[in-house]
Amino acid sequence: MRKIDLNNFQVATNGTVRDINSRIMLNLVRKHQPVSRADLMRYSGLQRSTVSAITEQLIAERWLKVGAVGNLPRGRKPTFLHLNTERCGVIGVDIQPATTTLAVSSMGSQFLAQESMPTEKDPAEFIARLIRRIKDLMRAHPQNSYEGIGVSLPGRKDLPSQRLVFAPNLGWPEYDLKSRLQDATGLPVELENAANACALSEFWFGHLSKGVNNLIAVTVSDGIGTGIILNGQLVRGSTGVAGEFGHVTQMPDGPQCRCGNSGCWEVLASNAAAVRYYTELASVHKGEVGSKSDMAKLSFGDILRLVEQNDVRACKALDQMAHHLGAGIAMLVTGLAPDVVVVVGEVTRAWDKVGPVVAEVVKRRAFTHAVTRILPTDPEAQPRLRGAIVLVLQKHFGAPVIA
Repeated sequence: MRKIDLNNFQVATNGTVRDINSRIMLNLVRKHQPVSRADLMRYSGLQRSTVSAITEQLIAERWLKVGAVGNLPRGRKPTFLHLNTERCGVIGVDIQPATTTLAVSSMGSQFLAQESMPTEKDPAEFIARLIRRIKDLMRAHPQNSYEGIGVSLPGRKDLPSQRLVFAPNLGWPEYDLKSRLQDATGLPVELENAANACALSEFWFGHLSKGVNNLIAVTVSDGIGTGIILNGQLVRGSTGVAGEFGHVTQMPDGPQCRCGNSGCWEVLASNAAAVRYYTELASVHKGEVGSKSDMAKLSFGDILRLVEQNDVRACKALDQMAHHLGAGIAMLVTGLAPDVVVVVGEVTRAWDKVGPVVAEVVKRRAFTHAVTRILPTDPEAQPRLRGAIVLVLQKHFGAPVIA
């Protein structure tokens, strides 16, 4: 039960009821389109007059459009309704330490265009270039209007100020990214941690967790992030930084993390950790490996390619990474008992090797009766970028905020 805050509340009005019912209609059309008004009555339980009034309003506002006429043997022929995907566009931005991806999406979440750019170490220079690229993208793909910009990034924002306050893998200081983008583009901007964005993407569009209200997205890259949805709500905490399990210490005497602590989960189970394990194993056999410069250029993708070739050291490095990944997921299963944990990242390419190790470690370490499925996502689905789009879409398709 959600407690009502009697120091900060809003009573329900007729407008609140209309807003809720309108969003229910939008979601029913999104799920069942093409759909008739009669079908919407059956799905929603609302009266014919209410459904008719709401759908007419949504058509007038260009959220919905009228499609084909149905064929019935008798009675009034139904007209089918669709989401109007041409109403406006959404800009999605996925910021990662090396590369940033931009996309134009329809309101139906179909990507219309994508492009990439390097992620600079200086946030002011990066944002200046990002603004230019966004404006160029909007000019190249003129929609009737743009609804907003969603930004997924490897860091955490402070909820009251909306400033980026924690981004060790970017190496940026505290920065007001949102205001810069809004002032330059004139569009509303929504920022979110990449793992939270992945959780929202899976919650809204995923097939792995269909019908599930308790899920955790674990993003594995050079760091590890967790996005947590419990009882259908994204968990942010009072300041917006909840969920940083990647920086929970698992090995106090372990390697130093970029956050300043030692032995964090991400320094043991990330892509960078697997590369480090391989390098450490290779250093024992100096005569069998390439030069130091070659080793310095080694990427996690190289490790995966070596695993495919059954390279012994690469397989050992991946196995070590998988054990630590499983240990962290066991912590999440024990503490939060989600229905599903979805794993996001390049590591899913080798899930046939990593998955069984993770499952075995979780089974051995998680002592509760939680029945949690641990599933890899499809990298082609681009959950970080799609999650950035969701940040804007959920303002119209999500439940309205009522205190």
